[in-house]
Amino acid sequence: MSLFHSSTPFLATSRTCWNTCPPLTSRSLLVSVTRRRRHPSRRVFRLNSYPTIQCDSAMAIDGGSSTSSRVLLESLLYSRAFWVSKSTIAWDVDAGDGSCYLYGSKTANLSVANGEIQGYDVKIDLGKGNDKLPEHVIERFPHIRDYKSLQVPLTVDVAGLLKYQLAVAFITSGGKCTTITGLQLPGVLDELFSYNGPLGPIFSDESISLYLWAPTAQESTIIPDVRVLIYREPEGGDHLEVVQLEEQNGVWSASGPLTWNCCYYVYEVSVYHPSTLKVEKCVANDPYARALSADGKRTLLVNLNSETSKPEGWDDLVDEKPVLLSFSDISVYELHVRDFSACDNTVHPDIRGGFLAFTSMDSAGMLHLKKLSKAGITHIHLLPTFHFGGVDDEKGKWEHLDFQVLESFPPDSEEQQAQVTAIQNVDGYNWGYNPVLWGVPKGSYASNPNGINRIIEFRKMVQALNRIGLRVVLDVVYNHLYASGPYDKDSVLDKIVPGYYLRRNLDGLIEHSTCMNNTASEHFMVERLIIDDLLNWSINYKVDGFRFDLMGHIMKRTMVNARTVLKSLSKLEDGVDGPSIYLYGEGWDFGEVANNGRGINASQFNLGGTGIGSFNDRIRDAMLGGSPFGHPLQQGFITGLFLEPNDHDHGSKSAVENMLAAAKDHIQVGMAGNLKEFVLTNYEGQEAKGCEVPTHDGAPVAYASCPIETVNYVSAHDNETLFDIVSLKTPVRISVDARCRMNHLATSMIALSQGIPFFHCGDEILRSKSLDRDSYNSGDWFNRLDFSYGSNNWGVGLPPKEKNERNWPLIKTRLADPSFKPTRSQILAALENFSSFLSIRYSSPLFRLRTANAIQERVRFHNIGPSWIPGVIAMSIEDGYGGVAGLAQLDPTYSYIVVIINVGPTVVTFTSPALQGRNLQLHPIQMNSTDDIVKDSTYYSPSGCFRIPSRTTSVFVESRSS
Repeated sequence: MSLFHSSTPFLATSRTCWNTCPPLTSRSLLVSVTRRRRHPSRRVFRLNSYPTIQCDSAMAIDGGSSTSSRVLLESLLYSRAFWVSKSTIAWDVDAGDGSCYLYGSKTANLSVANGEIQGYDVKIDLGKGNDKLPEHVIERFPHIRDYKSLQVPLTVDVAGLLKYQLAVAFITSGGKCTTITGLQLPGVLDELFSYNGPLGPIFSDESISLYLWAPTAQESTIIPDVRVLIYREPEGGDHLEVVQLEEQNGVWSASGPLTWNCCYYVYEVSVYHPSTLKVEKCVANDPYARALSADGKRTLLVNLNSETSKPEGWDDLVDEKPVLLSFSDISVYELHVRDFSACDNTVHPDIRGGFLAFTSMDSAGMLHLKKLSKAGITHIHLLPTFHFGGVDDEKGKWEHLDFQVLESFPPDSEEQQAQVTAIQNVDGYNWGYNPVLWGVPKGSYASNPNGINRIIEFRKMVQALNRIGLRVVLDVVYNHLYASGPYDKDSVLDKIVPGYYLRRNLDGLIEHSTCMNNTASEHFMVERLIIDDLLNWSINYKVDGFRFDLMGHIMKRTMVNARTVLKSLSKLEDGVDGPSIYLYGEGWDFGEVANNGRGINASQFNLGGTGIGSFNDRIRDAMLGGSPFGHPLQQGFITGLFLEPNDHDHGSKSAVENMLAAAKDHIQVGMAGNLKEFVLTNYEGQEAKGCEVPTHDGAPVAYASCPIETVNYVSAHDNETLFDIVSLKTPVRISVDARCRMNHLATSMIALSQGIPFFHCGDEILRSKSLDRDSYNSGDWFNRLDFSYGSNNWGVGLPPKEKNERNWPLIKTRLADPSFKPTRSQILAALENFSSFLSIRYSSPLFRLRTANAIQERVRFHNIGPSWIPGVIAMSIEDGYGGVAGLAQLDPTYSYIVVIINVGPTVVTFTSPALQGRNLQLHPIQMNSTDDIVKDSTYYSPSGCFRIPSRTTSVFVESRSS
């Protein structure tokens, strides 16, 4: 999802979704809506069709003859009371002289007539508790800390009652009902039914067993209410058999013969659903599915440990993994499976755009990845590869465009985007942030979506990448689900245990701050499902890391527990080196979880000390300017702020100079690992810790306790590509060569920073999406990659109207100008420059320091204070000497490194007394490069004077042999 500044005011700038989606009020939630998610959304916004009832926010019932079934539905569609523990219900109501009662109807027949509640099977008098909820309840449910407590009698069969339609009501001393509401049950479900036993399909030598956690599913001695239907075919046909599951403590199970293997199945679950106020018979896949038929019509029974599901040599892969000595040695390259090969003519047409394209070792794309691996990239981050909605698994159903026709239109034409958007929901393209089932590879990336092909081919992809020196990171999306309710074919969890897996607001309506069905990892079985899914990918697919989408919407406890469990995996017991699995994600703090609103969440400022990484948007915004949600022409440190102004009004000259100086401080903090305790001299000449350097809105820049908790980046799949944003923000008059060098500057600064460097696929070859700011559903046309280096995809038409139209006037000017398009030689130069800086990073451990203390002791910045030279960053890294007191020796080759970055349009000279008298030489990699400009960089030892060409990053090293 969007990588935005976590401290940015939410409604003003951080969620463009609010420009396109209706406000999520009680009324709008009840209507079926199809919308894009918040910017940069990448997903379709889907809400299920709930009864369309006009609702009054104050659910008081007058108790008179005007009370109707319609008003009852209005009341019970809300769940404003919380059953938080076996003995306690929390409700924000003043009982006064009346009484509160709990009502239950097994057949969902509650009604109110003439102020009396009817249709109930159970009525329980709730005792008045303390005005304040117990502390342990407040800790679990901080958003209801001010609610009052109602006491459930100890004699009540709570477990049985949870299967009913439930409501609490206030009854006056005269016997009339004035207020009624449904209940939210996750608190009491967790207390009574938290479960650590087997779930999903379990294979043994004698049988196949199925386990389903569904404590609110109904039991009946007359009609089987939780059943599994077994099929031979992936869709259609008659079922082979129907088996009723038996319940024990909320877990339903059944066993069958080994002949079930490779059969398909679905569950039928009878359960009260609060969205319809009915007992529904829901048909759903297994939440613990490990294989599916096309488009998730049915769950496939397959033993992932069977030899038939493994490619040759699979069990030995753990010993073939590329060596990783420390997380500080990681560098990440983000890639979309379809982008990688969909337009690569060196890949066989049958496997383009899918998992098997990574096994085509001599393709242009794989040769490119080999180059990056050789230069230093260690991890390939794959955008979502689980079963997601929005793309049909069956390729024969896709619609296609004629690229030759699109190529005939002008570079600034509206025609390309019109044709792309006309089929965007029926083509084969989507980023994949529409989770349906987390634990199964996506069928559209397989040669056949039915059977076990997707399992084998996914494993072959991991195997192929590992064998060229690249570990694999999966993009996991546990913060939301694509669908909810009892009817949607893509709804799974909300059919099995309605109201539990999805986070709800104080009215009982599903939270949509991510614009789609937020999940609730604060609930025990949600956390368990997430951790079990991580284990599935780690053990069954030998994945090496996970990137968490909107990680801030997940609880910190969940992330820490996940890290602990994964770290415990071993080669001997699990075939996995658990301690080498790296976790990172988007630590943005917004929505209902902001400021720990649902418990301590996994946001940037909460993760210090966990060893879990989060994206550093501060360095990105300082380098590029503004934020992805600000004015598109706002410039930053590398895009010309103060030194090469564009036509945007940035303020007075002194204000702009201060903006540039502040941006330099933000970048320096980021280059030092974005450490809270790192001390530097700021642009005002004052010493300050990283956590004391403020952003534009006063939030601290730094949040990390150790370098591996910072993921430095300047571009990602969200927002414009690096080359596009540089082309947008820089003055129109400058040359394309200047823009290319700014692209070099950005990637070099990320590559040479402490912490984890992260690069979007194509940063290294000037990738363009024709200035599309959100290409989640823009098809292959706008997302094309060319690993033959013939084109960077600039100028392929105006980007899709929905997210870009307001900027079309700015975009059109640039796309229409042929001088903006880079040549093949410039693309190749960018690739060499990128590879050079990666190689420089891995030429010395000093660029990959492992502790905060090591960074504080060794990293210094020199062009500091109010007399600084604008546009120049000077950083040194010092090593010690073996056998000499002081710093330990880490680098056998270099004893001292100096990095000088000049983002300005002219040559600069920079003199530092602290850098006098050293024996510094330009790094051998730069001396031997084809970049003749960097070779003009010089250092004069007696004065400590450096001369750096324009728009250049120069690295000087002091060799131990000199």
